[in-house]
Formats: sequence, C-alpha cells, structure tokens
Amino acid sequence: MIELRGATKRYGDLTAVDEVSFSVRPGEYFALLGPNGAGKTTIVRMLLDFTRPTAGSVSIGGVPSTQASARIGVGYLAENFHIPPYLSGLQYLKRCADLLDVPRSEGDDQCRRTVEMIGMQGREHSPAGTYSKGMLQRFALGGALLGNPRLLILDEPTSGLDPIGIRQTRELLERLKQDGMTILLNSHLLSEVEKICDTAAIINRGRLVVKDAITAITGHGGTLEDVFLRLVKD
Repeated sequence: MIELRGATKRYGDLTAVDEVSFSVRPGEYFALLGPNGAGKTTIVRMLLDFTRPTAGSVSIGGVPSTQASARIGVGYLAENFHIPPYLSGLQYLKRCADLLDVPRSEGDDQCRRTVEMIGMQGREHSPAGTYSKGMLQRFALGGALLGNPRLLILDEPTSGLDPIGIRQTRELLERLKQDGMTILLNSHLLSEVEKICDTAAIINRGRLVVKDAITAITGHGGTLEDVFLRLVKD
C-alpha cells in the first residue's frame, strides 16, 4: 500500500529525512514514531505530495506519490487542521463530501453516518466556533473518513481529546481495522499506539532506527514507550 525506497528530503544543508525505506501492507495499522523534529511529518508530506523527495522514491498503491492518482482513496487528518468557525460540523462534512465528488444523496447519508461514528450526535448543527478542540478533532477525523478511503493517514488523531474521546477514537479505529482499512498513524501517545497498531517504524534525526511488529519491538521487555525512549536516547 505504501512504499518508501531510500526516501531523502533535504532543505539546504538540513537533511530532514535520510534514506528511509519501509513498506506498509494493505490492511495494516502502521505507526510512525519519533521525537519532535525526527522527520515524521516530512514523510507524511512526501506521501501526500506536499513536498517531493530530494532522492529515492515514495509511492501509494504502486503509484508514485508525485502523481495525483496516488491520492485517490486516501483520507488525511492533519495535526493543524482548520474548520471555519461559522460552519456547523455537519456543514463541514458536507463540504468535504462535495470536494470528494460524492453524489449529494449519497453524501448526505454518509455525513449522517459519520456523525454517529464520531459520537457527535446532537452537536452537528452547532457552529464550529462553539466546539472544544476535542470536538473539532472528531469532526476533522470524520472528514477524513468520508468517501470510504482505502488508506487513512492520521497525524496526532487524539490531540486535544479527553480520556473518553481517546477511547472512542480507539474503538472507531478498531472497527475500521475489521473492515480492512489501512492506517498510517503518526502519534506521540504510545500507550494507544501499542493497543491499536500492528507495526511501527521509529524515526530519529531523519533516519530509520527500527521497523518491526510492535510485539517484536517490545519482545525484549518493557512497554513501547520504554523501548522508544531507549532507542531515541541512543
């Protein structure tokens, strides 16, 4: 589903991503981990063609990420998203459906189902300017789920959520996993990553430190957080 081969991104003298190679299989829940500034967001940006690799290759479904067709069927939740404060959550979802060219009759039904999936019934008609950060996060996630994407790229999807919201998001992602969706998750909440994801890649200073099944990474004892702290410290 996703493949990086020697992916490198330089900004002048700064190498943000340094010859990173890994792949994500269809249906896999894959965590991209690393400290701030490690290169995770740059990798996501290369996948979405917001920026292009200086060297190496990045592809989705066997199609180079530089081609627009690679992003068909890809849902994306940005860490720093924006919902206009004058739109209601439901209006925002309908705008997203329109941008995806979902037929209006089908789109209205998808939006209603999405409101239920993200647990925002009863607040979907309120202006976004009245929402908490966690509520905005849920509607942003809902927008990424419209159009039945085959691949979901999530950048800190639980940011701003309270413990109930985090649990609800985890339960939603677990249901999507049963439906065979592929997810690339960029998160600092390692306890949740350990519960949800199958595989993880840890990036530090632009380089791939380890990529393996989470059970293998933690197999020598300790939690994912323990292993993460040891690896990035070194």
